[in-house]
Amino acid sequence: MVKQISVFLENKAGRLASVPRVLGNAGINIRALSIADTSDFGILRLIVNDPPRAYQILKESGYTVSETEVMAVRVPDSPGGLAGVLEVMAEAGINIEYLYAFIGTTSEDALVIFKVENVDEAAKLFIAKGIQFLEDKEVYAL
Repeated sequence: MVKQISVFLENKAGRLASVPRVLGNAGINIRALSIADTSDFGILRLIVNDPPRAYQILKESGYTVSETEVMAVRVPDSPGGLAGVLEVMAEAGINIEYLYAFIGTTSEDALVIFKVENVDEAAKLFIAKGIQFLEDKEVYAL
């Protein structure tokens, strides 16, 4: 499983730019990100190459930060590739809380970050169905 860093941000000019600057100054590389927002605040979700360090640096810099376990799943980079994985999950009753795209490791696949209710159950399903997911060190090294 992969550790995702979530940062609570006020929705005001410049606040988003400050997070990559703090991480960049510390030599931390952002591998993937997503932001969900309202008119007042946003949640920036990050996959970075060094989650424990990123968490510590952001916390020390005054951000409200949390860590969440997510899955990085290989999805065929072809029409219907994502639909196939989602259908397997739906048939098994796996609830997806959210997802976002990641970089592909080859021209034949894409990586999708999934936040699911039960990571262990999803991992067992993926193994049984031959759906590949990456371990944390593989993702951090991309």
